[in-house]
Amino acid sequence: MLTVLVGAGIVAGSVWFLMGQQAEPATLQAKVSGTAVTPQGNLPHATLDLSIYPNSTANNPGPTGGMYDFVDKLGWPFYSPSTSLQLPAHSLVTVTVRQYDSSTTVWNPYFAKVHGTVDGTVKYNGVAKTQIDPADVAHTFTIHQYPQSTQPYFFVSVPMLAVGNNAKNLTNGYPKPEVMEFSFITGAPGNYVWNCEDPCGNGYVDFGGVMSERGMMSGKVKVV
Repeated sequence: MLTVLVGAGIVAGSVWFLMGQQAEPATLQAKVSGTAVTPQGNLPHATLDLSIYPNSTANNPGPTGGMYDFVDKLGWPFYSPSTSLQLPAHSLVTVTVRQYDSSTTVWNPYFAKVHGTVDGTVKYNGVAKTQIDPADVAHTFTIHQYPQSTQPYFFVSVPMLAVGNNAKNLTNGYPKPEVMEFSFITGAPGNYVWNCEDPCGNGYVDFGGVMSERGMMSGKVKVV
């Protein structure tokens, strides 16, 4: 019995140690530059640039330190340069995403459609679309509220177009990216979360592992 208790204590202690070591990534702030005409009138205009990589490389190691030093990231996709985002309140935010990963058919076709952008579209390599084929989804970028939140409603979900499964890598170790550009309007200040809704992890229905790892495929959004 004592052995069992000691073992349980060691496991619990290890979990808390790893959780404590997993610090939030550095905050990436959207850059405000001028104003833009929107359906809600002239608003401050901010921009945010992100990339999605299918795996780490020697030149692009992905998130490091803490928990990441205890897991094998080989083959784990991740958003870069950070998954902790800060956006200005009551502003138009334009996000550009360069996506380097191949496809995994999204389980729920809802997430192959565009939700919450200014005009209901996303520019995929310059072409505006309201949805893409579920078989062509690599990941999603989905901002939403905490459960039972009393904060202002905030929901944006954009499917990320996959590169071809046979696309050749360039000198940087990745294929030519697909480029997504979309805009949405923020409301009052609040704290939100975002995640990928196209399961590519392990565990229960493939939503474990990388899918819930801060610095990888989920993070926080702070509207200030």
